Amino acid sequence: MPLCAQTAAQPSSSNSSILVELFTSEGCSSCPPADELLAKIDGRHMPDGQSITILGEHVDYWDGQGWRDRFSSRVFTERQQEYARRFQIPEPYTPEVIVDGAQQFVGNNPKRLQDALTRASAQPKTQIQISIVGISNKEISFHVHVDPLPSPHRGADLMAALAENSDDTQVRGGENKGRVLHHAAPVLAIERLGKVHAAGADKDFSMHIPKMGIIGNMRLVVFVQAPDYGIVLGSNSAGVKSSGPQP
Repeated sequence: MPLCAQTAAQPSSSNSSILVELFTSEGCSSCPPADELLAKIDGRHMPDGQSITILGEHVDYWDGQGWRDRFSSRVFTERQQEYARRFQIPEPYTPEVIVDGAQQFVGNNPKRLQDALTRASAQPKTQIQISIVGISNKEISFHVHVDPLPSPHRGADLMAALAENSDDTQVRGGENKGRVLHHAAPVLAIERLGKVHAAGADKDFSMHIPKMGIIGNMRLVVFVQAPDYGIVLGSNSAGVKSSGPQP
């Protein structure tokens, strides 16, 4: 039975944000500091008012090293591999941070992260507005408005990710055996919704909610990315909440 067949629309802010992707794993002993670093910046604002949106994408190539990461997915590994190809990196590694699809570096380096955020905030971005219009146990329905793309971009991919806001794991094997790991925005699913042309977009979409998804502890992140895993031209997020009055 659905939690709520229909909700009052829950609009996001129309301001664009900086998207920070962390490729990580519960099996990697150098990854927890990167998770902690990203948790500190999640939702914060740059001096120009842009917010920071983070996504923790758990790769699966650590899963054979004594511990299987419950958030891991081949989808995230393949996404990182495509980034490695574009950045001409010999092979993927963890923890890796990618800021707005334009800069990559070791994810537990706070100075590099701050420098990357400063550079990203200076780039022109399209604004995105998200309105969540329906939630059930299995599906989320939402409307996306994308303003015209910044010049000279004539087209881009419209992407969406469902992520938990935060989660903890008691690790019982591998390099982090005996530790409780605190995860920042672990991604549950990521999809390409379609294409956006230069004039922008105004469309309705839906996504399946994975079994691990808990209403009230999830975010929907929508972003526009130049083709072939290029730069992120704009991003925004909205909380996934149940029906009823919202704070």
